[in-house]
Amino acid sequence: MPNTTTPRTKAFIALHSAVFLWGFTAILGKLISYGSLYLVWHRMAITAAVYLMLPAVWKQLKSLSPKTIINFAGIGLIVCAHWITFYGSIKLGNSVSITLACLGSASFFAAIIEPLVLRKSFSFRDILMGLIVMLGIVLIYFSLPAQPKATAAQPNLSYGWAIITGILSAALAATFTTLNKKHIQSAPTLAISTIEMISGAIFLSVIICLFPTGDYQSLPSINLSAMTLQNLQSGPWDFVWIALLAVLCTNLTFYLGTYALKQLSAFTSNLTVNLEPIYGIVLGALIFNENKDLNLWFYLGACIILGAIFTQAILSSREKH
Repeated sequence: MPNTTTPRTKAFIALHSAVFLWGFTAILGKLISYGSLYLVWHRMAITAAVYLMLPAVWKQLKSLSPKTIINFAGIGLIVCAHWITFYGSIKLGNSVSITLACLGSASFFAAIIEPLVLRKSFSFRDILMGLIVMLGIVLIYFSLPAQPKATAAQPNLSYGWAIITGILSAALAATFTTLNKKHIQSAPTLAISTIEMISGAIFLSVIICLFPTGDYQSLPSINLSAMTLQNLQSGPWDFVWIALLAVLCTNLTFYLGTYALKQLSAFTSNLTVNLEPIYGIVLGALIFNENKDLNLWFYLGACIILGAIFTQAILSSREKH
């Protein structure tokens, strides 16, 4: 039987697969037993190592000017800070759902940062939608108990600090996305991602060497004899989770996203990417039963956030047409 799948259908499958895996990064962040600093260090180092195994990457890197490399290395530090705060938020609140809801505020920060960086006029509509998103986050904050239940592995949990860190992560995401957009034409996309990963990995290596901490984690642990379903979060599986995070959720999603963009419009892509928090919140409920700790007001706040994001995307599309 001949293959009747069209290139556009393949692109949709690729994009949805990438978005699902992006939503899964939060799940893996919660499963990994150690802190966000070493988690991000391992993720960026492994991702960079995989990229450097590709001959095409070396060819692209050789064609870049020193100024271009420095620009994207600087952006890589912002990516690094975004990931540290993203996973830090998950660890602080022990919740995937809260962090992903906060990530929706990136649209508010983008509405302010993009006009400043790209030197275009501010959009009152985008700022308004961003403020609606922030309203949803405030609603989520007041829907939560004063303090999450502490565990032996995570004794110092705080929903308040998780939300603050999650919002900071969203601001950093809006910043590096805008800067990438500004400089995207100056280098091939594969080279950009490689430079950013190397930059973050080197920076964290220096920080860890200069300021070692008591929870130093040179390599993710793996314990085959203890790899049971009861120990998914306690350490024996860490190497598996970090490998999935780097190879599937970073290297592979980059390829899938790039492939999809060649067939789909920017609007379709952006609208689909907005499904990331939905996938993540659903996965959090299925895997960690987080829905038991969240009430109706949380989901109302989350719906307000997602509604504003989708409305903004649809209105932007109509403007362009």
